[in-house]
Amino acid sequence: MAQSPEFRGNAYRKLAELNTWTKQRHEAALEPELPILDPHHHLWDLEPGRGGRYLIHELVEDIGTGHNIVATVFIEVRAMYRADGPTPMQSVGEVEFANGVAAMSASGRYGASRLCAGIVGNADLRLGDQVKPVLEALIAAGNGRLRGIRHSMAWDTGNAQISKGKRAAPRHLALDPTFRQGFACLQQLGLSFDAGLYYPQLPELVDLLRAFPNANVILVHAGGPLGIPPHDKREEVFAIWRDHIRELAQFPNLSVKVGGLGMLNCGWDFHLRDAPPSSEELAAAWRPYVEVCIEAFGVSRCMMESNFPVDKQSCGYGVLWNALKRITQGCSAAEKAALYHDTAARIYRLAV
Repeated sequence: MAQSPEFRGNAYRKLAELNTWTKQRHEAALEPELPILDPHHHLWDLEPGRGGRYLIHELVEDIGTGHNIVATVFIEVRAMYRADGPTPMQSVGEVEFANGVAAMSASGRYGASRLCAGIVGNADLRLGDQVKPVLEALIAAGNGRLRGIRHSMAWDTGNAQISKGKRAAPRHLALDPTFRQGFACLQQLGLSFDAGLYYPQLPELVDLLRAFPNANVILVHAGGPLGIPPHDKREEVFAIWRDHIRELAQFPNLSVKVGGLGMLNCGWDFHLRDAPPSSEELAAAWRPYVEVCIEAFGVSRCMMESNFPVDKQSCGYGVLWNALKRITQGCSAAEKAALYHDTAARIYRLAV
């Protein structure tokens, strides 16, 4: 669910500026020994006006903040697509790229963390049955690291900035019969599906899960709560979102990534400040959403995510993990192990 730079009057900061802005606040890592498997981050090298550079060196710098990041999962963001060849196959280039970063990390020269240990690529499931050769090519390109596919279903009618750009999905994509034919191919090949939607669309995910009760589905970014117009009546939006989350929790094949709350479309406006917020401030804002997810799904189906560098619009990497740890400080050691590592390792089938 990438965002457009026009949010809030061009307040969107480019990565070069964010690196300076987030470094204004340093916090010692809370519970620094707690193993973390970060199940959701991106890498890209885009022209300056579209996001700048975030590659292995930038990721290594961000994770070097005192937290025990043992491994990560790369999530597609339409980076490094092949410049030529059949259009459906161009996304194979992104998996080749992520696998190359994983190989670099596996050398040990970039620290102990195993970056891109799992890879979630992109394929156009609207190809229906014809998507199978694409999925097979992605699996081959992943060299044993490809775990699943994300095909964004995020669509919103209320704010042009939310659904702007090539990431915008057609309306009601989850209900499309041809899309579902492609979706069925994932299960045949043992691949998971990362579901990206906004909270008003969550009933469509309910319908999809009823049709595919055995698919391994991961709901990203806590189910897409929004906080900018026309979704800026926070209490009303929260109540609708919470009801949807509770309904979705009935499906045992669905897990949820708890994070993505630092995105600009959540409407906290932390990005408008001269200095970034503290982890205490972030925890106060995010706590209701985190707690609803954990209460509904349980720790065995929740995994804490960074969504970096997208969430860098609101805070630094280390501060983000401190905020999540503050929210979960009352959990037992076993519950924390599940939230920060074990659930992600099981869902993405990673031995790290």
